[in-house]
Amino acid sequence: MRHKLLDIARRVLILLVVVWTVVSLVTILIELVPGDPATAILGDQATPEQLAQFRQKHGLDRPAFFFSYSEDESGQRALRWNGADNRYVDYWRAILRGDMGRSFRTDRPVLELVLSRYGATIELAIAALLVAVAIAVPLGVMAGTNHGKWLDNVLSVVALVGISLPSFVVGPLLIYIFAVWLGWLDPSGRFGWSSIILPALTLGSALSALLTRMVRSSVIEELGEDYVRTARAKGLSERTVVYKHVLKNGLIPVVTILGLQLGVLLAGAIITEKIFNWPGLGLLLVDDGINKRDYRLVQGCVLVISVTYIFANTLTDMVYRWLDPRIRVS
Repeated sequence: MRHKLLDIARRVLILLVVVWTVVSLVTILIELVPGDPATAILGDQATPEQLAQFRQKHGLDRPAFFFSYSEDESGQRALRWNGADNRYVDYWRAILRGDMGRSFRTDRPVLELVLSRYGATIELAIAALLVAVAIAVPLGVMAGTNHGKWLDNVLSVVALVGISLPSFVVGPLLIYIFAVWLGWLDPSGRFGWSSIILPALTLGSALSALLTRMVRSSVIEELGEDYVRTARAKGLSERTVVYKHVLKNGLIPVVTILGLQLGVLLAGAIITEKIFNWPGLGLLLVDDGINKRDYRLVQGCVLVISVTYIFANTLTDMVYRWLDPRIRVS
């Protein structure tokens, strides 16, 4: 019991350190970007009084970090210690209270803006995962059970092509085929189940190709194990051997990759959401955050994406332990 509590405490500590590190790095990069957010948002026609008022309202007139450079009367630059009186400390104090701040542009709470788009991104990521698994598992099993034959070679080439094609190529191609040419599906927006098919296929295409190769390799490896020969000697059908025994053990490394790939899907969703005008976090991050210099919104999006990715990895680890009893014992 004590060992389990220590393990949980260690995991929670690691999660907190990772989230803090990611958001801190993003904050540093934001502060290093040249330009003034007040001028970028208010425009060149804003008066000095309006710019000063904007900076004071959002704390932009205060030091960014613990150290800052200042000039004396002779124009010499010197490094000055600011203590806890800086925007970085203020931001984390607000985060601990559940406050992500307010958008520079709309003055709405960042948490409200992020949560309004969060569901769409998670919906797209889960749909892409389901599409990838639905495609990869049967194709991987077919390739693995036909190792060295023509079907294995064909599926390996198809998987390699799928990995090589980026989403900004797959997306427009699917739009042309299924929306423009055939007219079966909606090309953009979020208007029901039919509108998520093309974005999910686009986002999950590369992952499905990667998983196909992984399932194939796992099936080939498991088919050479002693328990498979024993199952065949007992008279079990090949279908039972493959799907009841081989596939369960072969999917263990695949489950690990699925959790790690969720972060890739969240990052890849930025391009996919842009192509299909999908109203998710990626579109919010690029259009309303980065392009419009709304740094509070950028920080909020990165924080939520980081927490989601870490939570998915933790959940994956739990599933991994359930699938492989050897890990639980160790």
